[in-house]
Amino acid sequence: RESLVGTLSLVPQVVDAVRAPVVAAGGVADGRGVAAALALGADGVQIGTAFLACDESGASAGHRRALASPRARTTVLTRVFSGRTARGLVNEFVEAMTPHEADVPEYPVQNWLTQPIRRAAAAAERDDHLSLWAGQSAALARPRPAAELVAALVEQTEQVILGLMKR
Repeated sequence: RESLVGTLSLVPQVVDAVRAPVVAAGGVADGRGVAAALALGADGVQIGTAFLACDESGASAGHRRALASPRARTTVLTRVFSGRTARGLVNEFVEAMTPHEADVPEYPVQNWLTQPIRRAAAAAERDDHLSLWAGQSAALARPRPAAELVAALVEQTEQVILGLMKR
């Protein structure tokens, strides 16, 4: 049985348990999330999905389009692409395979089995059979240059912290 602890719950527990610097990761996509993680004691924050939507990302065009669509509002945990649990957007492949997820072989076998499907989908620019990895804050991701995202993260984080100090 898996226990999936959210970042906001996990960060203070880890901060209290270790002496090493703590980097918060998961569900952080804007300055509000950065400020929250820092307030909970994190020394830094790793942002993933927000960077997938950036112009410089190595994500396929289909993946970036999916992140910019209303589909980004909902993510699911799935093993159907790789055999390992990962969070992603729902598409035709996920919907078709989810009823059979208990029969999916473990990583790396499932990853190897689905690789030709994913390659063909990417070549055909069809996101309905791609692994569209995305975190819980995927709906906050915006297509833009990475430098703009970094600048926005810094500005938003500062605004949130200053706003809290004024309260």
